[in-house]
Amino acid sequence: MKRSSLVLLSIMLVFSMFLAACGNKSANNPAPAEPTNNSAATTEPQPEETKAPDPVKLRVFSTFGGTDAAREAFQGVIDEFTAKYPHVTVENDTLSANDDGFRTKVNTDMTSGNEPDLLFYFIGTDAECFVNAGKVVPLNEILDANAEWKNGFIPDALKLATQKDGNIYAAPLTGYYEGLFVNKKIFEDNGLELPTDWDKLTTAVKTLSAKGIIPLSVPFDQSHYLIEHTILSAAGPEGQNKGLLDGIDPNWEKAYAAMKELYDLGAFPKDAATIDLGMSGNYYSEGLAAMTLEGSWAVGSWTEETRNNSTVIPFPTVPGGVGSGNDIIGGFGSGFYLSKAAYDNAAKKDAVVELLKHLTSPASIQKIASANGGTPAADVEVTGLAQVALDGFAMAAKANVISAPVDSKVAPETFSDLRASVQQVVTGKKTPTQAIESAKKVEDANKK
Repeated sequence: MKRSSLVLLSIMLVFSMFLAACGNKSANNPAPAEPTNNSAATTEPQPEETKAPDPVKLRVFSTFGGTDAAREAFQGVIDEFTAKYPHVTVENDTLSANDDGFRTKVNTDMTSGNEPDLLFYFIGTDAECFVNAGKVVPLNEILDANAEWKNGFIPDALKLATQKDGNIYAAPLTGYYEGLFVNKKIFEDNGLELPTDWDKLTTAVKTLSAKGIIPLSVPFDQSHYLIEHTILSAAGPEGQNKGLLDGIDPNWEKAYAAMKELYDLGAFPKDAATIDLGMSGNYYSEGLAAMTLEGSWAVGSWTEETRNNSTVIPFPTVPGGVGSGNDIIGGFGSGFYLSKAAYDNAAKKDAVVELLKHLTSPASIQKIASANGGTPAADVEVTGLAQVALDGFAMAAKANVISAPVDSKVAPETFSDLRASVQQVVTGKKTPTQAIESAKKVEDANKK
């Protein structure tokens, strides 16, 4: 072989060995990739651009407008929401509940396909038409899926907002309470304890009556609150809720027997047979009466002195009654309904649910209740109100049970009969048994 050929062969052999060594190194220790302008090849994650939510417009129809005490507070709550969700525009559509056209507008809108996305309206009979028509969404599943929202309500608020079919269609906001209002100064001046039980109540009645002070200012004809409280106290929430259709609860008779006992002790105004609720309230407002049975709405009509001297407590259990002494009359007569059209609209669904949750959150409830003096549907501290109103809120929050009035458990004609029997029973012209039997006959006749 020629020398030149041997040299060439040697060079090729060395080169092939070099290539093999380089290949082996690449397999065991890969070299870092060369930088490239191709973004797909880079090892650094690149942030993605966040797409802004599509604009959403919602309409809320409520009574929080005009001269309503909570008008500014409600608008403020809406402003808080739109500040948090700037892509959502909320039309705050309002009309006073005192306007005769309020119900007409709601019924027209709900039946014409112009329903608002959220509607603040009455709970119960007034809403049955559009509830039965499927125009609004049951909130049960939404509440269950949002535990923090659901747990923000006091239990009785949701219970009282539940319709006969077991569904909650309206999320409550504020409500009302009734109770035994007591002028603390009159009690203190006469060395009396607050009437938290029957013995203390009757002791106060006897003491005050002997001194010419009206112990308990109520009328006989418009005896709504006297009937409500004595029946709840005697029959307890369960017995009261049964009404009279399925039979007579003997504890209802004890309620009328308790009225007569109070009458015999001189509890009521001497003209109780002729005065109305207005005059009865005046006696208490003017400091002529030590106690009255009324609702939270009455506080604002009293003199400042009486308001500042007052507190409110549950009516005590009557003799032999099964009430706890910590049950009260009250409720949540209005709430926010969620329209099915909005809920079924994919573009609106998330926003409208969030708005509903915000409007009925404890923070929002606190603001509205502070403005209008209503009973908050959440366990919150309400500020800026008279102490008696705060006492009422505390009473409602601590109550064992909050029951709707007894006139919601029986036919209107039945309740009228119960009212007519009050004067007859306390004056001895009719027995408690006869009073309840008479009401039972009226109830049966109206339910046939």
